[in-house]
Amino acid sequence: MESTAGEKPLNESERRGIIVGVLTAMLLAALDQTIVAPALPTIGEKLGNTEYLSWVVTAYLLTATATTPLYGKLADLRGRRTVILFSLGIFILGSIGCALAPSLFALIGARAIQGLGGGGLIALALTIIGDVVAPRERGKYQVYFSGVWTLSSVAGQKLAVRKRKSRTKSFERGDPGSRQ
Repeated sequence: MESTAGEKPLNESERRGIIVGVLTAMLLAALDQTIVAPALPTIGEKLGNTEYLSWVVTAYLLTATATTPLYGKLADLRGRRTVILFSLGIFILGSIGCALAPSLFALIGARAIQGLGGGGLIALALTIIGDVVAPRERGKYQVYFSGVWTLSSVAGQKLAVRKRKSRTKSFERGDPGSRQ
């Protein structure tokens, strides 16, 4: 980070901590996007109203896209750390809402809330890296971001398929709660 008056430059340990935190936040948002698509058939089966199933993805994308520029401006006004923590809080709140959603319409609403947070996670992750890494080194860190997306693309689908298979096995065995 280029130091301005009154700020001391970050040492390598502080920079690494910031980068790991930012990459972790970005991994949450990326995993969320890659887990949902393979899980949609199961979601539709469990919650019904399959004609509205596409709104599970659309609600997230609409709110994330709409809020991304707002998070950028808020980060300029209020500070990067405060705003990324705020967006992470909204994302987690939306995730809890998704997990507890009793109907497809509640899930769609929770996904919209999740998108409000997700729009900030990805945009601010790139902004923060721009703040803490010198321009010459940014290419090296972009590889880490690509790695996060690659990992989430592979792991997200595997997690969703694995979860669906375990629920199917539970259903076939007649375990309590597997038919809910």
